[in-house]
Amino acid sequence: MAASFTPILFRSILFIAAFFCAPFGALANNLNANANYVVTLRGVNISTVSVGFKDNGQNYSVNILGDVTGLASLVAAGTARFASSGNSSGDQLQSERFELETIANDQTFNVMFQANQGNVTSSQVIPPLSQNKNRVPIVRKHRQNINDPIASFFLKADRLEPALCDRQLKVYTGVERYNIDLKFAKEQTATSKATGYQGPVILCTMRYNPISGHFTNSDTTTYMQSNQRFLIWYAPLGQSGYMIPYRVLVGTAFGDLSMVLTRLNY
Repeated sequence: MAASFTPILFRSILFIAAFFCAPFGALANNLNANANYVVTLRGVNISTVSVGFKDNGQNYSVNILGDVTGLASLVAAGTARFASSGNSSGDQLQSERFELETIANDQTFNVMFQANQGNVTSSQVIPPLSQNKNRVPIVRKHRQNINDPIASFFLKADRLEPALCDRQLKVYTGVERYNIDLKFAKEQTATSKATGYQGPVILCTMRYNPISGHFTNSDTTTYMQSNQRFLIWYAPLGQSGYMIPYRVLVGTAFGDLSMVLTRLNY
């Protein structure tokens, strides 16, 4: 079980950690905030995520730490650290620097890239990825007009409405380029007292479309590309004009993998 469970679970946690923690970068002038999240698989806690974020109205920074915990650590122990920083003065966050470090099975993997106005200017992967004929090459155009997997999911809007979902996100991670197509599904109300928010939410469906950097023979990529149960709920952050993910859900062969906001201080 561990051989097949570990890569799908760990990559899914990284996947939704980036989505879920993305929006906390530019909520207001001189903002310092912290948030906690819990990741569950079939209702069982398997990971925690903590987020620290700052914004001065012109520039933002986000730092994220995720740890696999509980029973899941028996088959998928590891940590992931994300960092994103850049410009917050426009109608969305625009990444200028992205960093990712994962530690799993005593192996460390680091990715970093810098960008200017959505175009990547430098990139580094340690250790370098090995050459593989099944990996779709990333060409120059795939590093243009992009955002990192944190800044991509920051949304600004005058109000919570279905049109919030109607957009395509062009994401670059330093090792992979993909699009996420958001589509409106329904309006709902979050009522659970165990979460960090109660009130109206907008549910969007997500479709993952790999462009380059992925492996054509990857079971995880194939699964995510055809996944019909890939959902995100957005909620308003008070009267700030910013919309944040309240919950992200990824259907897996092992059950629903869900990440939910549990605490927010700002």
